[in-house]
Amino acid sequence: MSAPCRYAARGCARSIRSSNPFRASTSFIQPTTSSIQRRHGSTAEVAANPKISGIVDQISQLTLLETADLVSSLKSRLNIPDLPVGGFAAAPAAPVAAAEEEEAAPAAQEKTLFSIKLQAFDAAAKAKVIKEVKSLLGLSLVDSKKFVESAPKVMKDSVPKEEAEKIVATMKDLGATVTMD
Repeated sequence: MSAPCRYAARGCARSIRSSNPFRASTSFIQPTTSSIQRRHGSTAEVAANPKISGIVDQISQLTLLETADLVSSLKSRLNIPDLPVGGFAAAPAAPVAAAEEEEAAPAAQEKTLFSIKLQAFDAAAKAKVIKEVKSLLGLSLVDSKKFVESAPKVMKDSVPKEEAEKIVATMKDLGATVTMD
């Protein structure tokens, strides 16, 4: 510990030892009732509406199964969607999901992402197909050979239409049978 820190620590220790512990004010120990602030939504808060307080009393007497039934019936009557386990933190995802559902119908009409599947290949063009698979998938030569020999097999998933068409054309030029799904 450095010298200034030691001197400061000694000075604090002396002031604590020399002060009278009974001299401290007790106003912080017993706050007055006017200074107590209630937390919002606490149980000490009294409901302003007697109708609501009656409903709260009735709900508090329900069993767990009855409460679950009440929640499900309220969700169905008020058209409240089920939230994921994350609760309100995930609530902004709900409008996005609704927008995705609206976009899903037009997307079903025109597919934009495809899977490319290697169906078969010519035995004479096997080496060329292996080299092309190696460059497309980034595999080693041995893995590419095993991949080609295990046809039919999916080469790539979720490929945009333009890129998928280029890959299919290239593979067909080499002598392989490739499909887009």
